Amino acid sequence: MPKLALPVVVANADTATFDCVFGRGCDGICCRNGRPSVGPEEEEAIRAVLPRALPLLRPSARGVVEAGGFLSNRTKLGNPMLRVEGGWCVLFNRGCVLHAIGAEDGDAYRYKPTQCALFPLERGDGGSWYVRQWGYEGERWDLFCLNPRQSDRPAVESLRPELDLAARCESRCDRAGDPGGA
Repeated sequence: MPKLALPVVVANADTATFDCVFGRGCDGICCRNGRPSVGPEEEEAIRAVLPRALPLLRPSARGVVEAGGFLSNRTKLGNPMLRVEGGWCVLFNRGCVLHAIGAEDGDAYRYKPTQCALFPLERGDGGSWYVRQWGYEGERWDLFCLNPRQSDRPAVESLRPELDLAARCESRCDRAGDPGGA
């Protein structure tokens, strides 16, 4: 069987398995306490779509966003992080509100922070990418979907849109603004 051509180098491409089961047994656990960093362009995109997003937010999250904004005072990778309310990202309501609006507009990742859109891909120290998996690169997050025994589907097949996004990101992200890691 010929090897699948990938748009980026994935260090564990031959062994990584992953199949997102959101809506099929997962309630979006990666958004639980999800605090991705948000770069200036991402912040601008979220602010532009916020009037459409506010009515779709959980009422308590909407109150937090209206009172203090969607960004916290905490930082990661030199950028502010999204706020969390009630243990969930403020932009989560039975799924990512930004993802849903982006999908309506023809690109599900259009407004979504890159760290979220790329999950479970992460850029390694050598510049190549890897699929987050239990036991690989010291993975600390114990999400069931990162357990390589959870799925037998090759991650390079299930993550094709994320791999394409990683390739686009490589051309515009430097190490300081690396979107890897949720």
